Amino acid sequence: MADIKALVIGDSGGIGAAIADVLRRRGVEVTGLSRRDGLDLTDQASVARAADAMADQRFDLIFNATGALVIEGHQPEKTIRAIDAEVMAAQFALNATGVALLLRYFSPILRENARAVFASLSARIGSIGDNGLGGWISYRAAKAAHNQIIRTASIEIAQKQKQHIVVALHPGTVETPLTQDYAARHPTIKPAESAMSLLAVIDGLTPEDNGSFWDWKGERVEW
Repeated sequence: MADIKALVIGDSGGIGAAIADVLRRRGVEVTGLSRRDGLDLTDQASVARAADAMADQRFDLIFNATGALVIEGHQPEKTIRAIDAEVMAAQFALNATGVALLLRYFSPILRENARAVFASLSARIGSIGDNGLGGWISYRAAKAAHNQIIRTASIEIAQKQKQHIVVALHPGTVETPLTQDYAARHPTIKPAESAMSLLAVIDGLTPEDNGSFWDWKGERVEW
């Protein structure tokens, strides 16, 4: 697989680092990109510069592992009475608008005229149909917007490159700093297990799966 190239955006995080590690052990040529490289998904110019620096490269897989549940110390809301406009805007800027910017600037460097995948981490909590608990409004809404962005972009991208596949992925409740304050209430998995499972899902995708939402177990998630 030495001729396969992957770009892992957010490779400094728990899941991103695990994805990059598993890919390298497979023999894939991996490029990592994260905040430590100056990438800021809330800054359009930053995203554009990062993509421009890679304009001469082509990737078979672009995996977006960025995202945050707690931004600047603001915990998820337990009630609608806790809604704060600035906190909600920050959630959208990173978890939704940032992903739209990645699609705008990075989808053109997917390998042309070949099977290529743009996969972006979402969360089951962003599913509108699967929401039976309420709460966490800003994060839920930002991830739901993320999913709509993935779905909409997938249509346009496939019109130009029929073998390209754009999907949202739920990684499970992974033992990372993002989940450490909430994991005690849910069954958790190690980053390596999540990474291997997510890559197995990606391996099985076909163009007919373009614009879909999957969990780490290989099951479709309702929108």
